[in-house]
Amino acid sequence: MKTRLVLLLSLIFAVASVAPSLAAGERYALVIGNAKYPDAEAPLKEPINDARDIAEELKRDGFNVDIGENLTGEQMRRAFERLYGKVKPGSVALIFFSGFGVQSSRQSYMIPVDAQIWTEADVRRDGFSLETVLGEINSRGAGVKIALIDASRRNPFERRFRSFSAGLAPVIAPNGTLVMYSAALSSVVSDNGSDRSLFVKELLKEIRTPDLMAEETLNRTRVGVTRASRQEQVPWISSSLAEDFSFIPSGGPRPASPPPAPVAAAPTTPAPAPAPPPAPAPAAPQVAAPAPPPPPPAPSKPVEAAIPPPPPAAKPAESPSPTAVALADDPTIKNLTTRLNDNPDDAAALYRRGQVYASKGAYELAIKDFNNSLRLNPKDVEAYNNRCWARTVIGDLQAALKDCNEALRLRPNFVDALDSRGLVNLKSGQNKNAIADFDAALKINPRLTSSLYGRGLAKKRNGSISEGDLDINNAKAMDPNIVKEFADYGVQ
Repeated sequence: MKTRLVLLLSLIFAVASVAPSLAAGERYALVIGNAKYPDAEAPLKEPINDARDIAEELKRDGFNVDIGENLTGEQMRRAFERLYGKVKPGSVALIFFSGFGVQSSRQSYMIPVDAQIWTEADVRRDGFSLETVLGEINSRGAGVKIALIDASRRNPFERRFRSFSAGLAPVIAPNGTLVMYSAALSSVVSDNGSDRSLFVKELLKEIRTPDLMAEETLNRTRVGVTRASRQEQVPWISSSLAEDFSFIPSGGPRPASPPPAPVAAAPTTPAPAPAPPPAPAPAAPQVAAPAPPPPPPAPSKPVEAAIPPPPPAAKPAESPSPTAVALADDPTIKNLTTRLNDNPDDAAALYRRGQVYASKGAYELAIKDFNNSLRLNPKDVEAYNNRCWARTVIGDLQAALKDCNEALRLRPNFVDALDSRGLVNLKSGQNKNAIADFDAALKINPRLTSSLYGRGLAKKRNGSISEGDLDINNAKAMDPNIVKEFADYGVQ
């Protein structure tokens, strides 16, 4: 009896001695790669390959992996529900997401491919809050919770609510959580032209190193990404792990891979390979925008000054606008058109379709929808602002000024309308007025790159070359695509 007791105690101590490094409990992972967003100009090149590489590595490390590609909102919801259902007390739960992410109300949201995002409220409706997901996993008793988020990309939704902050927000996670973003808070990473991200390449290299605790794995990943990008991309890490965890448990070979989990539903046809983009310009160091001077007092009554004809340099780019027939098969437009066929007086659908038309360069069609939206709701300040912007792009500057002034009458200090009116004045050669409008917009949102770049152009035209160059360089550092954006507006 005594011998049996000694053997039993020896076995208990032996198991206890290895438990911390193994983070006792089964391992579950949900891996999502979203690349094919209809609102983006082309599918993302990296997420699908990165998700597949991560999934294969995690299987070799003993995770039961569920992988999904190009998931809609409903498919993402079901995938998260499957993960929640697997988690047991003491288990390990890992989330990897690559795609577009948006921060709203100081939370980071993972965006499905069919999200209909036109206002900031839509982010919270259609996106999946990382904090909410981690909280749900924690409530199921997971001992170790890990989130690896590669979503710090310039997304196609931001121009629809320009008061937002770029990149991702810090996450308030429960104890026992390790979170890593591919870039610093509120910063974005440009496409490197590769079919795999630098973040995932470095992460896989470190995961495959035996005998590393998870925190050290991610810290070494951060160092590797920072060095490889010459400090232009610095991942962000937050940890509250209360126990040791290693992707490859110490003291031996990797655990045997469990049978593959059912793959989350995804489109059956692969995303078409996008045309190779032009080589990206070297990313400039992140430069904080200088504090703009106080804005001028908002006028109590909009000024309806006559606008002289635009200078020759402000002529819009001469490219044929897409027609309604050519855009009819766009999934977002098709959905909104169906809604309008059922109810022609759906002002919200008219406004949203106008936004889609404008984003695709069909400005005349956009203006027509904004006209009808305003006919139904004459106090729609967003529609006035967007019609102002669309009219500005096509050169109808007098009408555009009236729209922007009306938007500011309805909502004084409306940052988007100040930015749009600054563009009207810039295109019309009213540089002092443009500077005043951009100053006012930057006072409200100092990271509004369109106002910063526009103010730089206006300052240079007004003779302040060095000040203008500073604004332009700061804007380009925050958004390398801002030059092309203004060129598309007919401003260079």
